[in-house]
Amino acid sequence: MKIKTFNLSLTSAKIILTCTIFEYETTQAKILQFPFGEESAAQDAAELKKYCDASPWVQAVEMHATIMNMSMMEFCREMSLLREDIQVFGGGAFNPDMDDETAAVFSKGNGFLEHGIVFLLLGGTDFHTYSAFISGWKPLKRKFKVTKADREVLYELDGKPALDVYRRFLNIDRNDKFFSNTLEFPLFLEHDGIDILRCPLAANDDDSLVMSSDMQEGADVRLAYGDPETILASIREDGQKIADFCPEVIQTFSCAARRAFWGDENISDETILFNSVAPTTGFYTHGEFLRINGDMLNFNVTLVIVAMREGDMPQTGQRVNIAKAQIDKDNTEKIPIIRRFVSFIEASTAELEEMNMKLALSSVTDGLTRLYNRAEIERKIRNALDRRKNQESSGNISLIMLDIDNFKKVNDIYGHKEGDHVIQALADVLRNTTTGVHSCSLGRWGGEEFMILLSDSNMDDAAALAEKIRLAFASVSYETAGCQTVSIGVTQAKDENADALYNRVDKALYMAKAAGKNQVVMLV
Repeated sequence: MKIKTFNLSLTSAKIILTCTIFEYETTQAKILQFPFGEESAAQDAAELKKYCDASPWVQAVEMHATIMNMSMMEFCREMSLLREDIQVFGGGAFNPDMDDETAAVFSKGNGFLEHGIVFLLLGGTDFHTYSAFISGWKPLKRKFKVTKADREVLYELDGKPALDVYRRFLNIDRNDKFFSNTLEFPLFLEHDGIDILRCPLAANDDDSLVMSSDMQEGADVRLAYGDPETILASIREDGQKIADFCPEVIQTFSCAARRAFWGDENISDETILFNSVAPTTGFYTHGEFLRINGDMLNFNVTLVIVAMREGDMPQTGQRVNIAKAQIDKDNTEKIPIIRRFVSFIEASTAELEEMNMKLALSSVTDGLTRLYNRAEIERKIRNALDRRKNQESSGNISLIMLDIDNFKKVNDIYGHKEGDHVIQALADVLRNTTTGVHSCSLGRWGGEEFMILLSDSNMDDAAALAEKIRLAFASVSYETAGCQTVSIGVTQAKDENADALYNRVDKALYMAKAAGKNQVVMLV
């Protein structure tokens, strides 16, 4: 296989003619071209599938399409139905003027279409391909949930207008420079373990965003930023895999956003290494496509690389060591600034998240015992009752209420500090005794009183646990206060509200006190 072109490096020429010559008689090629739009996209994919099913020689499909302002969801779903052994790659036709949506595809004998798609089918017994995709854009830690989206229109992130994220965190607002300003900061998401980027194309009057591809409600997304060092490291890693494939031709489909990121002077840096492996040519695209594990995926801000070869793999000694290939000039001077800036943001975000977690924890826990405070244990009890009332849960709900016996004497005789030690010791006993107990919540009800919620236990099991707690606490001896005891009340919820349940378990506890303390009383 041979490739002929006027210039293998990045060129400013308006027209570049590339000619690929297949040398093996077994290699076959076929061009299919169709009108292309949202209404016909799925049908075009179905027509391609029909042809491929009838042509077992097809191993790869290269595609070029006009996809501006189109949802590609149905098309990708239909393309995923192709035979599993068929590789698919390509990109969206793109106008050099980013503000001009005009684009076209054409082929010999099928004409020129401003809304069309061209499939180049390749295959044969001696034809081989290898594909890869490279991003290099790194996500920041802060996550946002897609709470409202319709195909390529992203309405809300975390319940707020999607533009707010760019406005708040990047000071990017709706204006005639919005597209060029956001190119370097796409949204990062994962799809079945594969990292995918989505670039905002425009901001609407309602502060929604028109994205480069479909967005799914419920997805977690993060802002991403371009990191030259990561991009080049990824290119070397994947470039070596491509070199090991020993290709004769390399085809690239690179998002126009990458050119905007690098600038015209430096964009060759991310493709020049491939020239040391094999003759390389390619296109700038509006959306890149690659089939991975049978799924047709629509990428953005991504470099899709396809290597082709006719015949068997040559000897190892003929393979290129891409690690020895050097970039002519160092264009990574801004890396330290980017790295330090992002490091500062990530560290600050981590500290803020830690503070927020501590604040959230302190709002629901008791400072002395580190158990739930009264407000939180009450909330959990009411939620458990509501779930059972709404038939979301069928388990028995039981409550255990404890009170330290004669606790006033402990404070009066030994002091409040020793009283705090006794309370903390009881909290430790509760934690240790209930370890492994299913659906168990522990809370400090107030002073020396504690409440245990068992969301899936009947009263007999709750009473057995209460007795275990009573014995465990009675065995603890304090340096000055000696051994102390607790009285415990146990009850099981009926079809009632929380207040009625509280009153009954409190009454059971009162009965334990009245009966001589240091005992468990059950009340139906």
